[in-house]
Amino acid sequence: MSDNPLEYRFRVRYAECDAQQVVFNARYADYVDITVNEYIREVFGHYQHMLDRGLDMQVVSMTLNWSAPARFDDVLCGRVTVKHLGNTSFTLAIDFVRYPDDEPIARAEVIYVMVDTDTLSKTPIPDDLRDQMVTAGRGTVISHAGE
Repeated sequence: MSDNPLEYRFRVRYAECDAQQVVFNARYADYVDITVNEYIREVFGHYQHMLDRGLDMQVVSMTLNWSAPARFDDVLCGRVTVKHLGNTSFTLAIDFVRYPDDEPIARAEVIYVMVDTDTLSKTPIPDDLRDQMVTAGRGTVISHAGE
């Protein structure tokens, strides 16, 4: 749905690698969460602003597929695109590539449901957020890698 996605760059830390000297598979869920938090900052300005509106989001499904290993000190980019916007749910695709060569590392697809903060029940995605969710962060590069 969105061209020129938000890109979040980060460096693989030593403690994120396993005995095979590659990023441990479970760490990618952390990478997804951190990358999506950067996306949410672009949509709302701050996560608290979403909560102030009485909204929150919960993961209902996550799939991860790997193409190549990542190693200690690699710089990875998580590129976020909105794959689907439903009534109460939305799907984000996060493509992880190595920087600067763009070698594909992994792809995650995450389905979130928007919930009311008081009841934690599903609630429709507000109309005023729908366009913002698709356009937020287009072309933005956020780097915590120090490259």
